[in-house]
Amino acid sequence: MNKSTHPQMLADSHKEELGYWNSTLKYLCEEDSEFFKIYQRLVSSPYKNNVIDAKSRELIHVALSSSPTNLCEETLKIHMKNAMTHGATEREILEVLKLVSVLGMHTCAVGIPLLMEEYETYSDQSTELNLNSKQQKLKEKFIHKMGYWGSFRDVLLDNDEHFFESYYEYLTNPWESDIISPKLKEFIYIAIDSSTTHLFGAGIRVHIRNALKYGATFEEIMEVFKLTSAQGVNTFYVGVPILKALLAEKREGE
Repeated sequence: MNKSTHPQMLADSHKEELGYWNSTLKYLCEEDSEFFKIYQRLVSSPYKNNVIDAKSRELIHVALSSSPTNLCEETLKIHMKNAMTHGATEREILEVLKLVSVLGMHTCAVGIPLLMEEYETYSDQSTELNLNSKQQKLKEKFIHKMGYWGSFRDVLLDNDEHFFESYYEYLTNPWESDIISPKLKEFIYIAIDSSTTHLFGAGIRVHIRNALKYGATFEEIMEVFKLTSAQGVNTFYVGVPILKALLAEKREGE
């Protein structure tokens, strides 16, 4: 084993660059140091580039790990701790969780257009939407606040304006303060919409557009994608402990 692949040196460099070390990484490093070096090179790139500041990077990771489509407890703890190390406050982390929790509404964003198509085919008639004056004002308020709209919201508003109002208030609550900057909020939306476990193209486009409006650069948004791409390593955080437990059971049974 050469010096650069010695497990302790790899562990030290990982902790220095990314700010954490744990039993899953230790296992990977000891069992396959060559692969670990490749893994480390992949996940550390955005940390070396410093295109996005350290606290914002960690808050984006908090968003990815707490996303309803992911929910990886171990990485969430890692990145919450790192975020606090880099100065994130309790309220900032809570704001991230609030932003991310609205992802559940993509059920309606994807489901309602399909329902409309199938219902119109089944009933052999087109559905006419006629928003009343109150509903039209709610629509205008949403567009003014968030800067976008989708046709599924017309259906949602026409079907149940009380639910729509609740959704609007839930969505916009984190936008009522500057605890997190508008640009970082858009980075968080881009990350969770482009995550491997979601890939919501319509949302990615909307939030790229909004991020650019708030002054984001091409390089910054590219860094968001790089951070998000590392989500695939959660496979190890779930799989390695199970593998280790099964191997321990096997040894005990021999």
